[in-house]
Amino acid sequence: MNLTLKIWRQQNHADKGGFRTYSITGISEDMSFLEMLDVLNEELTEKGEDPVHFDHDCREGICGTCSLFINGRPHGPKQTTTCQLHMRSFSDGDTITIEPWRAKSFPVLKDLMVDRGAFDRIIQAGGYVSVNTGGVPDANEIPIPKVIADEAFDAATCIACGACVAACKNASAMLFVSAKISQLALLPQGQVERRERAEKMIAQMDAEGFGACSNTGACSAECPKGIKQSNIARMNREYYAASVVTENV
Repeated sequence: MNLTLKIWRQQNHADKGGFRTYSITGISEDMSFLEMLDVLNEELTEKGEDPVHFDHDCREGICGTCSLFINGRPHGPKQTTTCQLHMRSFSDGDTITIEPWRAKSFPVLKDLMVDRGAFDRIIQAGGYVSVNTGGVPDANEIPIPKVIADEAFDAATCIACGACVAACKNASAMLFVSAKISQLALLPQGQVERRERAEKMIAQMDAEGFGACSNTGACSAECPKGIKQSNIARMNREYYAASVVTENV
């Protein structure tokens, strides 16, 4: 495959940045998208040029690091992570536009890399459970209905990639935050901090500068793990319940 790549290049957050066009040839349709970028970077390095900086880690679709905005969609034309997107999803001669996540709360570090530390700070604000000393009970000693366990597991599959933020016209992080709140609110282990968790995580989300939910559903439509919008409704209920309790104390 022969392709034309329009890639966003930016030295740092203060730099204005802009698109640069590259031509690349001999790409196999069986390559992953990141492998294609590896080939481009090898060519740039051989020419003595600065390679394109982008995030990656596991390359197995489970870490959420490979955050690229491809042809106007987070992670590209399929509902998957960028590392699991293969070049057979494109055609010979295509022009592919590659950008970083566009959000105030995800400042560009360099080229296609952004700082997603805001997600870490939201988790630190309340995404944890109490751990008491003593013997650890067997997992099956706490009966949990399968439907609840399934919902908690579905929420826990969120990999914090940030596609929901990139897809939302308001750069909202509510799908991510609601998944993390739901994951713990549904399980017995998460009940101790249940109310303060919702208040603290939402407060940190607002402090990081993420926008309000746009209610368009773009977040769940683009989520590579299919996180459901019903989690946002649960998060709102958790927050309102916590607010009522706080006011009555």
